[in-house]
Amino acid sequence: MRKILSLIVCFFILFSFASCTPIGGENSGTNNGNVSANLVNMDFYAFNDLHGNLLDSNDRTGGIGVSKTSSFLKSYKSMNENTFVLSTGDMWQGSSEANNTKGKIVTDWMNLNEFDAMTVGNHEFDWGIDAIKENSALADFPILGINVYEKSTNARSEVFQTSVLIEAEDFSVGIIGAIGDCYSSISSSKVTDYYFKTGDELTALVKAESEKLKDNGADFIVYSIHDGYENSINDNTPPTLNASDLDYFYDVSLSDGYVDVVFEAHTHQSYVYKDEYGVYHLQASSNNRAIAHVDADYNKKTGKVTVNKAELTKTDSLILLKDEETEKLFDKYSEEIGAVYEVLGTNYRTRYSEDLEDLTANLYLEAGLKEWGDYPIFLGGGFLRTRSPYNLKSGDVCYKDLQSLFPFDNDIVLCSVSGYYLNKQFVSTSNNDYHCSYSAYGSENKNSIKNDEIYYIVVDSYTSDYAPNHLTVVKRYSKEGVYARDLLADYIKAGGLS
Repeated sequence: MRKILSLIVCFFILFSFASCTPIGGENSGTNNGNVSANLVNMDFYAFNDLHGNLLDSNDRTGGIGVSKTSSFLKSYKSMNENTFVLSTGDMWQGSSEANNTKGKIVTDWMNLNEFDAMTVGNHEFDWGIDAIKENSALADFPILGINVYEKSTNARSEVFQTSVLIEAEDFSVGIIGAIGDCYSSISSSKVTDYYFKTGDELTALVKAESEKLKDNGADFIVYSIHDGYENSINDNTPPTLNASDLDYFYDVSLSDGYVDVVFEAHTHQSYVYKDEYGVYHLQASSNNRAIAHVDADYNKKTGKVTVNKAELTKTDSLILLKDEETEKLFDKYSEEIGAVYEVLGTNYRTRYSEDLEDLTANLYLEAGLKEWGDYPIFLGGGFLRTRSPYNLKSGDVCYKDLQSLFPFDNDIVLCSVSGYYLNKQFVSTSNNDYHCSYSAYGSENKNSIKNDEIYYIVVDSYTSDYAPNHLTVVKRYSKEGVYARDLLADYIKAGGLS
């Protein structure tokens, strides 16, 4: 009976893989097993920007849920013992399940699937260094960040490893992890003690680490960097890229003998690109929509590495059963996740990002006027941008929906600002990510702001942390743990979306 069930599972896996849709993939050979005793075949699977999206998406993100992804990984690992699984960052933050467990449910899922390494992303810093340390203690894999440094000592942070060397029977793989130039994507109050080395400094670090790994026996070097191209790329169209696109975050000299394949992240794009040295760069969208895969051969006799296949596999094309071990994780963490699936109210039409961001700005203003009515508040809002799925569909709304749209724990704050920066950063700005709702006082005076006068606005801590805004926090919202999504939840419970 066991044998029959195994055959059935293998049939599903092979059928799924045969029917999957590659995105911008390239194939320079055919993997028919080891054609020579000197060849070692390797499979690398890389995840980026999961953002805590663990459940089936119901068409909201395009993914299939990590339970089915687990079935995929486990089956392919059973077919090739030289299979490596890694993450290029931004794994924990973005859903109720992940946020309410501070990433631990995601780390546990990665443990189940025997990840070999994870590179730290900018959103891993959203809850501060303590949450990273807690997840690192839970993880059965290293968290990499070769270029994260302590400001006080100018020494590399001991929270992160520079690389990991994985020794197999016939060869060894080295994985180097780095975070890109993503400092501005983190609320500055969360990284006051750290800085990231980028540009030429990062290149020097990676080259030295590669040489060290090779001296210790590494035959194949993987570079996992939480950064990527900024080109406007959709999931179906391969990008048009050239060396100048690459240079702003990756020094192509690394491809000249230092790294053999590069897995990328952060920009949520989908691409497979081969640079001028023949090194492949891959990024697999976000939110578990796709998995980056590289199939490569290592020749033990010559030391040559040949990439047979570099591709992205869309997860919604996989026909798989759910993984029982993964399903149990939701029971394990159910108390921490909380009552996020209970219906708050009904939304009678689809609300898109612009509507939701404008509404949130107005809710900031209303909360501020109620909390700090003795101050002449000018406006509420600031930098407001929804996350995937970027809209609120019509129908029942639960807290999980709002937490996906506004996942960040940014405190609501009352700030003072000079008239000069109020006008420059908030009133006259062309930044479409800034949304402002004016009080009666603000509406009356927005065309007569005086540069040297002090004004008061209500924003969140991400906006107040952003140095160019020149804001000074005067008061913090008295209701601790209340964020944009909570104001929206109260609004909906009061029938606000009717």
